[in-house]
Amino acid sequence: KYYKLLAFGGNVTYDFQPVPTRKHSITPFQLTFNVLRNPTAAFEEIQAQNPALYISLRNQFIPKMEYTYTYDNASLRTVRNPIWWQTTFGSAGNLTSLVYKAFGQSFSKEDKKLLGVPFAQFLKLNSEFRYHYRIDKNQMIASRIAGGFIWSYGNATTAPYTEQFYIGGANSIRAFTVRSIGPGGYHPKDSKYSYLDQTGTFRFEANVEYRFRIFKSIWGATFLDAGNVWLLRKDEARPDSQLRLKTFPKQIALGTGVGVRYDMDILVFRLDFGIPLHLPYDTERSGYYNVTGAFFKNLGIHFAIGYPF
Repeated sequence: KYYKLLAFGGNVTYDFQPVPTRKHSITPFQLTFNVLRNPTAAFEEIQAQNPALYISLRNQFIPKMEYTYTYDNASLRTVRNPIWWQTTFGSAGNLTSLVYKAFGQSFSKEDKKLLGVPFAQFLKLNSEFRYHYRIDKNQMIASRIAGGFIWSYGNATTAPYTEQFYIGGANSIRAFTVRSIGPGGYHPKDSKYSYLDQTGTFRFEANVEYRFRIFKSIWGATFLDAGNVWLLRKDEARPDSQLRLKTFPKQIALGTGVGVRYDMDILVFRLDFGIPLHLPYDTERSGYYNVTGAFFKNLGIHFAIGYPF
């Protein structure tokens, strides 16, 4: 109803694993070309109210370098409580800007182009840590904490839409659908267009889940999810969306719920039911539990393949 966003690209990546528990992945060259197609009148109306949205979605090259480190000790027989940790650092547009610099143009100059099309320039860090505590063969506590940021500069101060963070959904805060909360305490007045605006440049998320066997391959779960996304720069079109220390605690969305899984070892079918406990924006209801509306209206239902973490 709004647009089509096409992405073309390729990359060269070298992976090496010096020991079973550690893996390195180096991508010296990755090029993506985002193309915005068929924008509708409804989308152009939103775009006029939020210029940053247009910049994030416009036609642009994303020339990027990336490094990923992964630690995973689950394969070791002596490990009872496995740990998984992955951190990715990426840099976009800097080599291209160095070429411009060699020809006498400023490194921080805006609207530099590659083959007549603007290119993105940013730094991005994303990290995720998981810990599984095995109580016995029928019970486990799984936990995760994740965070990241993206900082755009030079060519444009708005990061590409495909690189920004969002929250909610089957593998995130399950009490909310994808892109239904954030950034920060921002809440769009018209929910029809909300997912377009509800991305951020800083992400924090924490999850804990108690898993227990019900019968043979059928497992149950109860979980608690928390987190949100924020903006590192102020955006007049999205008030109360910038990351601030004093508002950080109350802008962390919280949800709980239960789920059932069918674990066939090679494949897991999962059904989760999430319910919000705290909304990160003002609902005009006092107290920490500030959810309004009927229970079933707020219920998040997610069917997915595989465990969330």
